[in-house]
Amino acid sequence: MQCQTIPLDLNVQNAYWESDIAGTVQFEATAPETWDQWFQTWLQQLETELPPAIGYELSIRLSDDGEIQQLNAQYRHQDKPTDVLSFAALEVEYPQIESIPGEIPLYLGDIIISVDTAARQAEQQEHSVTVELAWLAAHGLLHLLGWDHPDEESLMQMLGQQETLLTAVGLAL
Repeated sequence: MQCQTIPLDLNVQNAYWESDIAGTVQFEATAPETWDQWFQTWLQQLETELPPAIGYELSIRLSDDGEIQQLNAQYRHQDKPTDVLSFAALEVEYPQIESIPGEIPLYLGDIIISVDTAARQAEQQEHSVTVELAWLAAHGLLHLLGWDHPDEESLMQMLGQQETLLTAVGLAL
């Protein structure tokens, strides 16, 4: 049985290669088509959790530690690099909308990933940077959809869902 494609407008920004330290982390350049396929598969996996819309839009930005540290300090008041930040456009309890004017895609939010931190974590976990980038992107997407991990139990549920999402795109930890 073929799953119906969920309309998705994904904006991939690779700011990492434009940074002052571009190229210090070696990894396969993940093509926009790969990101699109991952997110398309993940949205199909999470379809029951999606707010009703004719389509969805989100952006992902590959960054470095310097940029993500600035964002982390500004928005989370933690002046240190982190692996991934998510800026959800929706509240967890989203209103039920019968129709969106002009039938435009629903904007889910932004995900920013530090390639520098992802590379360090990939080395520590003994898997590829590509797998780590997918892991962090899946984590960011779950946050955009209202998932959180304030305690150990919810963290374990979220990590389990991330593993399921990676498996769905043929990646393993």
